[in-house]
Amino acid sequence: MNKLKTILKEHYSLEIKGILPQQGGWAALAYKVSGDSGTYFLKAYEKSRASTPKWTALIDKYVPITIWLLQNSYLKGKLPVPLVTKQGEYKCEDEEGIYLLYEYIDGETIGDRDLSGEQVRQLSEMIAELHSYGEEIPPDTDAIKEDFCIPFMQRLRSTLGGEYSRVPAEIREVTDPYLEQVKGLMDTVDKLSAGLKCRSLRMALCHTDIHHWNLMQAGQQLMLLDWEGLKLAPVEADIMFMTDKPYYEDFVSIYKQVHSDYTVDPDVLLFYQGRRKLEDIWEWMEQLLFDRQNAKERAASIQYLANELKTIGG
Repeated sequence: MNKLKTILKEHYSLEIKGILPQQGGWAALAYKVSGDSGTYFLKAYEKSRASTPKWTALIDKYVPITIWLLQNSYLKGKLPVPLVTKQGEYKCEDEEGIYLLYEYIDGETIGDRDLSGEQVRQLSEMIAELHSYGEEIPPDTDAIKEDFCIPFMQRLRSTLGGEYSRVPAEIREVTDPYLEQVKGLMDTVDKLSAGLKCRSLRMALCHTDIHHWNLMQAGQQLMLLDWEGLKLAPVEADIMFMTDKPYYEDFVSIYKQVHSDYTVDPDVLLFYQGRRKLEDIWEWMEQLLFDRQNAKERAASIQYLANELKTIGG
């Protein structure tokens, strides 16, 4: 914790009284930071993790867009943005990690709970507002524009192909029953990717990771967290998270009050659903193959991988 206190003082001029670990997400560790001037939330991406470059490479590209949204749209007060360092940066780092500091939000993550009708309304209104903006906004969106590429696909194919015999037995044990289904899904997603690259599709700002662990109730307001995946993409990149929810019809009816002509593009939806399944499978495999984990962490990763594979196997 002393290293964290040092980096916060160096980059934010904060005198820290206490640092309390919080429940983090898949991408980063989380801390509640108490200082002389207030309370903050610190996200820490460990450089030792194989997934960290994916989540941190575009910080300087997506954060200016979230700041613009905060200042110029209905999303004001509905999304967090990081504080700027003394050096004018959105992040700071040391040899162990990359850090983003936020004002602390006094709220409760939705997590495993269902959304209320009011929360569905607020979520739909937020997503409809987000999807009202595209490449015409002042911040540069080129770096976050969807290209329908699948950067992890070759590594996944190699791991499940020629390198499979060298994969640890505990991973092969849970993967074997679903190996052909995963390979079939890879082929399907590759074909969809090639087709979508040739189409002219309307693109809008999309969060691309809308699940209940990224939603927080703060007073009367629902907030959408974790904007690392912000993309300029077809709106199915967000809608895919709603299609299996019991509130889908209510969500769409509210969404269409803003986007009255919207209809789901089935090929785009199938691409995003398939790519997300494969991405989740690869991230758990990547963690098992390349990250340093203790026995408890490794057992949890194996279970998460098994759960993801079951969603393909049916």
